[in-house]
Amino acid sequence: MQNYKNHTRYYPLHHFVITPLTLGYLIWSLVNLVEAWDLKFPKVEFQIVIGAAILFVLPILVRIYALKNQDRIIRLEMRHRYYELTGESFYPKEKRLRMSQIIALRFASDGELVSLVDKAIAGGMRSKEIKQEILNWQEDRKRV
Repeated sequence: MQNYKNHTRYYPLHHFVITPLTLGYLIWSLVNLVEAWDLKFPKVEFQIVIGAAILFVLPILVRIYALKNQDRIIRLEMRHRYYELTGESFYPKEKRLRMSQIIALRFASDGELVSLVDKAIAGGMRSKEIKQEILNWQEDRKRV
């Protein structure tokens, strides 16, 4: 059962393999560039550093793009859920919430969502506080 204490998710291939390997390769190529530096400019080593930097940035960019897309989907999901529960548009409430608050609110069950939205707006609650207030956690195991 997913809850506040265990909802954080790591993607092992990204977090523990690809990113550390590309960071290691970047550091290794920088060390090689420094060691090769003498009176003339080491072109090959410099090209390797540029390639390593590109390789390091790519998985990070891919992750950022996926998270941005997920944020858009969460916003749409919340608009739909709020409308289904209240018959009213979520737009006026949405404008008063930060994206981190909307993301936190998505874990609330239908029975507590509307009251938590109002409480989050009135109290300026942080996402962590919103998540801690949730009594009936709505699981989401398909997050990026």
